[in-house]
Amino acid sequence: MGAIRAIRPQPGPQENFLSSPADIAIYGGGAGGGKTWALLLEPLRHTANRGFGAVFFRRSTVQVRNEGGLWDESEKLYSVIGAAPRSHNLQWRFPSGATVSFAHLEYDKTVLDWQGSQIPLIGFDELTHFSEKQFWYMVSRNRSMCGVRPYIRATCNPDADSWVARFIAWWINQDTGLPIPERAGVIRWFVRVGDVISWADHPDELAHHKMPDANGQIIPIPPKSVTFIPAKLTDNAALMEADPSYMASLMSLPTVERERLMGGNWKIRPAAGLYFNRRWVTVVDAAPADIQWVRGWDLASTPKTEGNDPDATSGTKVGKTPDGRYFVGDNTSDHLGPAGVEKLLKNTAIDDGKEVQIDLPQDPGQAGKAQIATLVKLLAGFNVRSSTETGSKITRFNGFSAQAEAGNVFVVRGAWNERWFSSLEGFPEAEHDDDVDSTSRAFNAIVQKKAFHWYVGGDET
Repeated sequence: MGAIRAIRPQPGPQENFLSSPADIAIYGGGAGGGKTWALLLEPLRHTANRGFGAVFFRRSTVQVRNEGGLWDESEKLYSVIGAAPRSHNLQWRFPSGATVSFAHLEYDKTVLDWQGSQIPLIGFDELTHFSEKQFWYMVSRNRSMCGVRPYIRATCNPDADSWVARFIAWWINQDTGLPIPERAGVIRWFVRVGDVISWADHPDELAHHKMPDANGQIIPIPPKSVTFIPAKLTDNAALMEADPSYMASLMSLPTVERERLMGGNWKIRPAAGLYFNRRWVTVVDAAPADIQWVRGWDLASTPKTEGNDPDATSGTKVGKTPDGRYFVGDNTSDHLGPAGVEKLLKNTAIDDGKEVQIDLPQDPGQAGKAQIATLVKLLAGFNVRSSTETGSKITRFNGFSAQAEAGNVFVVRGAWNERWFSSLEGFPEAEHDDDVDSTSRAFNAIVQKKAFHWYVGGDET
């Protein structure tokens, strides 16, 4: 018989989270703090209770099934203690009959699928991804007839604009955005009437909030307890030992994401100058010869006239050397009508030469396909790629931003430098982000390996 391996939380925040008596406990802050495993460990204390059931939610089913996500990690834990998986409905059944299920709440109305449910333990993985409406509705489903006091456990990474940031504000220094160490795990009490939450340090302080009971008698509203327990990568000794490079991965993130996911900062927001600063890059007189170039475009088709301030058509040429350095060789930007845009694309392609690949954004739908077909025909003889945009503008720019901050980006000296620098430094607060989008497109075309359409000499390949 093989040795029995003990299953226990790591000392520190994870252990504190799993031992908290609060009705609602929220755990997290930085990335890599052991949040997923903390959730998965929580129901194990009740699996001998045949009537017990837990449901863990992610915003989408895809997130539940992602590699390294809830279902993937649960297989490493629950299978070794005798639970049987039911993959078709994302549920584990333990020998006693207790169950742990995984589900999604993709839309606000999805909560209605849980009408009438009684769930002793509800878990939210990445609570900031859920709407406030979803959370409070599911609180009403947190009921129990199996002898287990109903309770809620949640994990999250910081999001300054999330309702969660307001909910846990007492545990966060509102000046720095960082958790207040001495408040970690401290329990507070609240009563929520409508959308208004009243807080107190002791439940007796909320006794003046009343409601009628089933017999019409006016009684105090039972308050709920809540706590927040911050954690970060350095609290997860197991991950630090298993993957020492993860710290370097977090360090390489752009400033905003690094402060959120490594520092656990709940106040930092995208702001001008945080995603690009001209001091991060080196201006050079020429790029090396051994370089692969891509010209990325962001297309618009409205001429600039008195009284309007439309988006511009922008094209940025970005190259990568074999040793992993990135060079920005040129940027062109102008406010043009449809015919002018076509002329700009064709003339720029001729100036760049056929060795420079061209990357075009494709709007979804038939109109986008028709536009790309027209432009591909116009650019016959050149290497052209097209793809639809995925992810937010910030997400698409993050890779270039991180490389620039790390000192891996070089800019070829030119008359366009000042305008391009100013445009990128203003992101995301500036009104226009055409140069950001064209730069992101060129950079991501070089570094990403994904399916796309190439057109060579006007023929799709």
